[in-house]
Amino acid sequence: MCLGVPGQIVEIQPDWGAVADVDGNQVQISVALLPDVKVGDYVLIHAGFAMELIDREIARETRQLLEELKELRQDG
Repeated sequence: MCLGVPGQIVEIQPDWGAVADVDGNQVQISVALLPDVKVGDYVLIHAGFAMELIDREIARETRQLLEELKELRQDG
């Protein structure tokens, strides 16, 4: 099973590059698999690649679930 994290595209760069905001961190990713992505879109990121276009609500829910997992791990 793969785990992807949601991010919002904040900049499109040449050669299929992009910058995404992931929980306030700016990360360099590839958008080669999503050629129609644009600034403001939410994507699921895995291994440095935008893998899937997602909507804002799915991005929010996923971030919330990841935060809950992090808290459970810290408590355990």
